[in-house]
Amino acid sequence: MCGRYRLARKKEILAETFAVEESAVEWSPRYNVAPGQDVVVVRQDAARPTRSISLVRWGLIPSWSKDAKAGYKMINARAETVADMPAFRDPFRSRRCLIPADGFYEWSKQGTQKSPFCFSMADDSIFAFAGIWDRWRNPNKESMETCSIITTSANAILAGIHDRMPVILKRDHYDLWLDPGFNKVDDLLDFLKPFPADAMRHYRVSTRVNSVKNDDPACSEEYVPNRLF
Repeated sequence: MCGRYRLARKKEILAETFAVEESAVEWSPRYNVAPGQDVVVVRQDAARPTRSISLVRWGLIPSWSKDAKAGYKMINARAETVADMPAFRDPFRSRRCLIPADGFYEWSKQGTQKSPFCFSMADDSIFAFAGIWDRWRNPNKESMETCSIITTSANAILAGIHDRMPVILKRDHYDLWLDPGFNKVDDLLDFLKPFPADAMRHYRVSTRVNSVKNDDPACSEEYVPNRLF
């Protein structure tokens, strides 16, 4: 699964990296992004091939859901079933997005101990998770946009820590992934592969990242034994 990640770049860098038009969205570097929070997504306009940055809530609530509680169970969508599950099927076909990140966290379990690790690109560049989104209205007709990160089987660098990993899209797949009019399911599913392990790196971080209350650079700094945070 993917339950925490880092996006420590400013919005100007995000706009340049993902070729989006100017946006009024406010975003400050984040080091411990958690489910239930508003996150940055990149989407393409349905009428013309232009990209925009938005903030949506992490935890997908299907448009037909009766209440918002569904979002707590739908922070991730499995690549193996995303095209068929009722909650994800329609968003997968026409409401896809990029979810920018520059690192994500997973926990290694050894007995009762859980040690957090940060995973990133080997060159520390920005990347994008494969995301889907939906729009839900509450009983007062107020609208909320929410998203989910698609996961797949772990690559070699993650396998010893977790059996799943978020889908990291290759840059040459961005255009088709974002195109709302592109709905060839088999082609889309072919994008949802484990990212090459040799293009990634990982390192242990402090248990400071365990608490969502902590959101600062120390959350993603490499762990040094006996160091005080």
